[in-house]
Amino acid sequence: MGLGLMVVGVDVINVSGHRLSTAEIESALILHPGVAEAAVIGTADELTGQAVYAFTTLKPEFKYDTNDPAALTKELTLQVRKVIGPFAAPKKVYVVPDLPKTRSGKIMRRIMRKIVAGEGDQLGDLSTLAEPGVVEVIKKKVAETA
Repeated sequence: MGLGLMVVGVDVINVSGHRLSTAEIESALILHPGVAEAAVIGTADELTGQAVYAFTTLKPEFKYDTNDPAALTKELTLQVRKVIGPFAAPKKVYVVPDLPKTRSGKIMRRIMRKIVAGEGDQLGDLSTLAEPGVVEVIKKKVAETA
């Protein structure tokens, strides 16, 4: 009998038969010079089984053409394609001012997963969030590009 290795807290996304860890995709995004933080979630997708959705915050000193935000999201998608491969490319990349985090700094991916799945009205208890207002910003951003 072999020894199993249990990794706690690592989400795995299955995209077209490729098993990807969310941390792997987040690491690829953070390699971009403008990305401060990244959170990646998987959500059901008819075509690929699961689709990758990425939420990123930018470094304050990073400058980009705010009149063409699509260029930045394309650049971030290409970053993931270059580092991991085309199968890992996010279906959507959202650039947000902050990520929903607990006061201790843990990113609450569950909240982003529910918003993307259209369950933004069923988020449950948000009292543990350091900055609850960011949830509305993310809801608006996701709704804009739906």
